[in-house]
Amino acid sequence: MTNTTDITNHIILVTGAASGIGKQIAAQLAAQGAEVIAADLNLEALEALKSEVNKANFHIKKVDFNNDQSIISLVSEVENQIGPIKGLINCVGILGKSGMLSEDIDLVNFDLVYQINLRAALVLSMQVLKAMKPRGYGRILQLASISGKEGNPGLVAYSVTKAGLIALVKAQGKEYAPFGITINALAPALIDTPMTASFEPEQRQYLESKIPMNRLGTVEEVASLAAWIISPACSFTTGFAFDLTGGRATY
Repeated sequence: MTNTTDITNHIILVTGAASGIGKQIAAQLAAQGAEVIAADLNLEALEALKSEVNKANFHIKKVDFNNDQSIISLVSEVENQIGPIKGLINCVGILGKSGMLSEDIDLVNFDLVYQINLRAALVLSMQVLKAMKPRGYGRILQLASISGKEGNPGLVAYSVTKAGLIALVKAQGKEYAPFGITINALAPALIDTPMTASFEPEQRQYLESKIPMNRLGTVEEVASLAAWIISPACSFTTGFAFDLTGGRATY
């Protein structure tokens, strides 16, 4: 495999593609010639995106990250109906209830955030890795967060699960390095998406104030970096969490 950013005809599965970062990534990869499978629970939004992209190399699939079998079936359907997955970008994530102290955390909500943000990411990666390993090539990118590196007050469930996601990437990156598979994470600061719009005003102001560039990141900036990480060019970096924080990250 040549060291190139060309992803033409690469079959790339993008989960969480109905809105925000996942939507932009899916659209951009299709524009670059990849065979994109955009997956999400919101089928109506996926259908609208498919119409917007309007390319033969853009496919949509429904998946429920609160259901293991739905995730397993998604990977099986892509492999059997479209072809071997060369890249996975997992953008599924929920914020959960926010703006409260740890003593007031709703544990039922915490369990849901854990299921969607971390456990489902593991189940998804397990299925994709089983397919990639015998072929000796693959790219996996998990969308984490600066919350998983530094922790954010009032966002315990989100911070904990994103930290777990980064640890998952570090462990799997070492495990699958001998098999031609790179496994990395992206850890953005606040990005201008529908999710960030749902923050409490004080919390949003606090998070914005920590970015030295004094602005939110854009989905286009995330997608551009993701496109490189998922390409053959990213050949000697694995188990790493790429920062995209406007200067906030300190390590």
